[in-house]
Amino acid sequence: MISAIIHGNEICGAFALDQLLASGFTVDRGRLILVFANTIAFLRFDPSRPYASRFVDEDMNRVWSVDLLEAPQQSVELARAREIRPFAESADYLLDLHSTSLPAPPMLLCGTHVKGLDFAQKMGYPSHIVADAGHAAGVRLRDFAAFGDATSAQIAMLVECGQHFDSNSPAVALNTIFAFLRAADMLDSVPKDVPDLPPPDTQCHIKVTDVVTTQSNRFAFTRNFQCFEKVAKGGTLIALDGTRKIVSPYDDCVLVMPTQQPVQGQTAVRLGRYVVK
Repeated sequence: MISAIIHGNEICGAFALDQLLASGFTVDRGRLILVFANTIAFLRFDPSRPYASRFVDEDMNRVWSVDLLEAPQQSVELARAREIRPFAESADYLLDLHSTSLPAPPMLLCGTHVKGLDFAQKMGYPSHIVADAGHAAGVRLRDFAAFGDATSAQIAMLVECGQHFDSNSPAVALNTIFAFLRAADMLDSVPKDVPDLPPPDTQCHIKVTDVVTTQSNRFAFTRNFQCFEKVAKGGTLIALDGTRKIVSPYDDCVLVMPTQQPVQGQTAVRLGRYVVK
């Protein structure tokens, strides 16, 4: 299963899936499910307000706990997630296509289990692998049910294809799709008419050790950090959350996807370190 527009303003995945459908693409083995997830939010996209259509009622990538899906709560995103649930449960492999609000290198988020890291390395694309457990605010589709179970053979990847409106992000999404399908042994070769991006010389692996969740509405970074920027010294002040000081927990700490406008209760940044084989 390949899903796009879990967030309505992350349009690169929709472009990639549309290209697959328009070309008549088929896999060599197995069954491929393509999901346009948050279509209501997507159809509200306004180029003059490009971030307003991320969701309608709530973040659709925080609703994927079984308890919440089976609870009485109602929202546009929950209703759609409940429709998608049986398809996700039936998938041996899942790829969820995303993009970032700030410029960032493409990256695979593989979860914390060995099965995810092994599959990400088998894909060989894109260049960065991030192993993290998700968000305090809710469960991602990537971590839903068996995908987040170390003992299950079902595997899910989340790919960030670069900045939302980077002209290269649809090509990154498409190349990631083909890397995913080949790793899942569903595809023997990439179609000739696909714009190919050079594979990375090597993949680097970042293990997230800390997730900084905002506790106040006065969170601010000490400066404009970039994704994958390395803080050399442990104990360096990197942000203030009201009166709470956020410091790098160790030397050579890597900042993963620092958020431009952190919202109380949401992830502001992930902190990790490079893993050397």
